[in-house]
Amino acid sequence: MEKRVNTIVDISAKEIVKRTSIASGMLILSEEGCAVAKNGRTKKGDLFEAMRISATLAIKETPRIIPHCHLIPITNTIISIEAQSNGIYVEVEVSTLASTGVEMEALCGVNAALLCAWDMLKMYEKNEGGQYPWTRIESISILEKRKGFPAKD
Repeated sequence: MEKRVNTIVDISAKEIVKRTSIASGMLILSEEGCAVAKNGRTKKGDLFEAMRISATLAIKETPRIIPHCHLIPITNTIISIEAQSNGIYVEVEVSTLASTGVEMEALCGVNAALLCAWDMLKMYEKNEGGQYPWTRIESISILEKRKGFPAKD
């Protein structure tokens, strides 16, 4: 008989509290890509709206992407996107009332938004050889994690 292994950590003894995580990341672009991003419109459509939708879907689908994540109720998301002089900055805040956190959901949201932007801007980013010499995703991290904090005064 094969050894029994927990594939998801048992969180049943943990308290259900409000939990929030904020993640961020950056898509570095060429000058042309930055100019298109500042406009917010690409040949594929509204860049920022597509990024928000992509992030939202990724947040909701995190347990399907990362096998050890629990399916948890998402109570709120805030997605901030800013075209900057060297690319696009994304910040994703995710909240829940659960017995486990939402760091992976926030990170999945950031990654999906940045990948969506890359896809929508790739026609402006390729060089003559079809490569992406300037384009890169960087600085993806958790900015903040809160657990069990009280309601606002």
